[in-house]
Amino acid sequence: MTPAIDIAKRAAIAFHVHEYAHDPATASYGMEAADKLGVEPERVFKTLVVALEGQGLAVAVVPVTRQLSLKQVAKSAGAKKATMAQPQDVQRATGYVLGGVSPLGQKKRLATYIDLSAQPFATILVSAGRRGLEIELSPAALADLTRGRFTPLTQ
Repeated sequence: MTPAIDIAKRAAIAFHVHEYAHDPATASYGMEAADKLGVEPERVFKTLVVALEGQGLAVAVVPVTRQLSLKQVAKSAGAKKATMAQPQDVQRATGYVLGGVSPLGQKKRLATYIDLSAQPFATILVSAGRRGLEIELSPAALADLTRGRFTPLTQ
């Protein structure tokens, strides 16, 4: 059980948890999840934490098949500039280890931006709070639970 799963249970939303044996030598956690779970990689989303100039940290949820555009996330947040957050800041704010950061159940609620590409899918998968654990839910449920906003985030 993780804080992410607890949040989904308390909200009484439809979700499914997927577990797989994580290989510590893997460089791409999201692509590993897609491969081991037999899911289209476009439906697997990674949770990235960025530092927005003058605003603090925020979360960007993007498909594992694409790269986050720091310019796009800054624009979406109304910030001048965005950079990738420092690992220790990510862990402190979210309570999760890198490679297992979930957009759900973070220690500190961060502004959340979800790439528009999630909307057409009935369900997507995001980290459930640890490496080797994914939670499948509707994009709308993810947006509701995180108070997230759909916006273009990839290049």
